[in-house]
Amino acid sequence: METVTELKGFLIDLDGVLYVGDRAISGAKTAIEFLKDQKYEFRFVSNTTRKCRATISRRLSAMGIDIPKKCIFTPPLAAIAYMKNTGKERYYLLTTGDVEEDFNPSCRCVHPAKPDFVVIGDAGDNITYDTLNTAFRFLMEGADLIALEKDRYWMASDGLSLSAGPLVSALEFASGKTAAVMGKPSPAFYSLALQDMGLSPDQVAMIGDDIITDIGGAKKAGMSGILVRTGKYRQDAVDSAAIKPDYIIDSIADIKEIL
Repeated sequence: METVTELKGFLIDLDGVLYVGDRAISGAKTAIEFLKDQKYEFRFVSNTTRKCRATISRRLSAMGIDIPKKCIFTPPLAAIAYMKNTGKERYYLLTTGDVEEDFNPSCRCVHPAKPDFVVIGDAGDNITYDTLNTAFRFLMEGADLIALEKDRYWMASDGLSLSAGPLVSALEFASGKTAAVMGKPSPAFYSLALQDMGLSPDQVAMIGDDIITDIGGAKKAGMSGILVRTGKYRQDAVDSAAIKPDYIIDSIADIKEIL
């Protein structure tokens, strides 16, 4: 296999690359230790919107992979920065889990208070007609739409599951508004992690399991793309995509084979 020598860092997806459900990918811990030993910079960029960064860090630690919270970049970080830049910070949050802990609770609006933004992520069973219709009404009353991510689906422990993308598209269609997307493949999201590492896009490769979001987003941002055959990887999706990864490996455990 052809190897690369110019890379100085990596952006690494979490769900589907380091773990699936509550199970670590075989060899993931060893791969991360290898990157540390070789002095590569790396950050973890995930479209996970069900858990706050502290919870993600604890979950990885329980799997034997020690990653500090500061090295984990999730869409709420980009959403907070985006809202602050507009000078408006009141939001209606449609998510599940404890991801709200990464937001400023003093700015959260509860119906009937009117928010500046509707912020939607993977909301799981919190998506009902009432919650989606509340978000729709806020949009029609002037709120802007922020999508923490717009993935089509993800690999849950019991199989492929719908992500936020289809719901974001439904709100866009109904309201006539276009969502500002915070997570991958947003270039602004990648920039947060790149700036933290102090590296330029041409020095970094993205390791992910989604040919569109991970690899397509990385290449559009000027990075290399390394696709893993774990998580939600599907050969038919790769075959039909116009995007071509720079490398395809069986799992992150094989990263040393191309370095």
